[in-house]
Amino acid sequence: MNSNSIFITNDFLLGNKQAIDLYKNFAAKYAILDYHNHLAPKDVAENRKFNNLTEAWLDGDHYKWRAMRINGVDERFCTGNATPDEKFKEWAKTVPHTLLNPLYHWTHLELKNYFGITLLLNERTAPEIYRQCNTLLQQHDFKAQALLKKMKVEVICTTDDPADSLAQHQEFSGQATGLKMYPTFRPDKAYAAEDSVVYNSYLDLLGDAAKIPINTFDDLLAALEIRIEFFDSMGCRASDHGLTHLHFDEEALLKAPGYFKKVRSGLTLNKEEANQLRNAVLFHLGKLYHAKRWVQQFHLGAMRNTNSRMLKMTGRDTGFDSIGDFPQAVGMSLFFDQLDRSDQLAKTIIYNLNPADNEAFAAMIGNFSDGSMPGKIQWGPAWWFNDQKDGIEKQLRTLANMSLLSRFVGMVTDSRSFLSFGRHEYFRRILCNMLGTEMEKGSLPNDLGLIGQLVERICYSNTKEYFKF
Repeated sequence: MNSNSIFITNDFLLGNKQAIDLYKNFAAKYAILDYHNHLAPKDVAENRKFNNLTEAWLDGDHYKWRAMRINGVDERFCTGNATPDEKFKEWAKTVPHTLLNPLYHWTHLELKNYFGITLLLNERTAPEIYRQCNTLLQQHDFKAQALLKKMKVEVICTTDDPADSLAQHQEFSGQATGLKMYPTFRPDKAYAAEDSVVYNSYLDLLGDAAKIPINTFDDLLAALEIRIEFFDSMGCRASDHGLTHLHFDEEALLKAPGYFKKVRSGLTLNKEEANQLRNAVLFHLGKLYHAKRWVQQFHLGAMRNTNSRMLKMTGRDTGFDSIGDFPQAVGMSLFFDQLDRSDQLAKTIIYNLNPADNEAFAAMIGNFSDGSMPGKIQWGPAWWFNDQKDGIEKQLRTLANMSLLSRFVGMVTDSRSFLSFGRHEYFRRILCNMLGTEMEKGSLPNDLGLIGQLVERICYSNTKEYFKF
C-alpha cells in the first residue's frame, strides 16, 4: 500500500502535544452515549446483516445524495433503481470532489474505523474497497450490533412516533448485548394539523395505540399522556420535536379545542389556527415531560421539502431541506417562560439550524437555568449543516463564551446509519484540538488533569447524569 494514501492517522486533527495527550488519555477511552439518532430499532433488535456496502453506507444518507447531485450525478444513482454496485461507483467518483467538506473526513474515518481500510476512496480504489467491505459485511461481527460495539457505543436513543408499538424495543430489552436502546417520544404528527386528511388519519392511529377514541382536544391530550406513560415504562428519557420555531400565546390554550373540533370534522385550518393548535399541544406536553423528569429537545429552523418536483419524485428526507431564517428568540422565550411560571419547565435541549442564531441560543439557556441542577437548559451540539469542523468549533467557543462549556452534554450522530458513529470521534478530536491549542497559547492552564476532566465531562459523564443512563 502506498503510504501517501494513509490520511486518518492517530494524530488526525490534533495540532499539538496537548491536544494529542487530551485525546489519547481522555476522549478516546470513553464509550459513546448517543442520545439522538434515527437508527431503525428493528435493525438493532434483529441484528441486521447488510448485504453490501451500499446498503449499509449510502441508503438513506441524504448528506451523500446532496453531494452526488451537486457533482452532477443522476438521481437514479441516489434514490433511484441503479444497482448497489453502480450507486457505490458514483459515490466513489464524488468523494475526491468533497475535499474540505466533512463528508471527506467522515468517509475515511468510517472506512478506517469499521473496516480497517486506509486507502483514499476514489474511482480507481472503489472496486477493491467495495470488495473488501462486502466480504467483511458477510461476517457475524459486522452485523448491526457488532458495528455499534466496534465504536464502543453504550447507549442509543432512537426516534419514535407516539403511535409506535415499540415492539422492537421490547424484543431487544431481553437480549444480553451490553448495549442499551431507549425510545424517544417524537410527537410531531400529533400537532401537524395543516392537512386535515393526513392529520385525521394519524389521529385514528394514535387512538388505536392509546386504546381510546380521539374526538376532542382533551381526548388528544389524554391519548398522548397514555403513550407517554407507555414510553416511560420502556425506558424513554426524552422527547424530541422538529419545528421551524417555538411560539406561544395564551389564546392558544383557549382556542385550541375549537380548532381541533374544526379539523376533526374534516375542515382545513388556516396557518394561524394550525399554529395555535400546535402551541397548545406543545404546552401541555411540556408539563407532562416535566412530571416524568424527561428531557425535551427542540430542533429548530429547518426549511423542509423546498423542491416540490423532487419531493414528488423521491419523497421526504432525501436531501432537499435547508437552513431557514425563521425568528427564534422571542417566541422561544415566551414558550419557556409560560412553563417556567409554574415551575414546570423540563430539562431542555435546543438545537439551531441557522448559525446566525448561535449567540441567541447560547444566551437563551442562561435565562431559564434556575440552579436546581447543573446545565438544566442546554444548547445542543452543532446540528446538521453545522456539524462540521468550523461549525463545531464555533458552537463550542460561543457556548464557552456565554455559558459553561463544562456542563455541555456533548455530541450526537443524528443519523440513520450504523456507520456514522465516527462523528463522535470527529467531535472529540476537534474538542481536544481546540482545548490543546488554548493550552499551548497560555489561554488555559497547561494542566492535563484539569482540562482532561473537562473533556471527560463533555464526552461522557455530563450526558450520563443528564439523561440518567
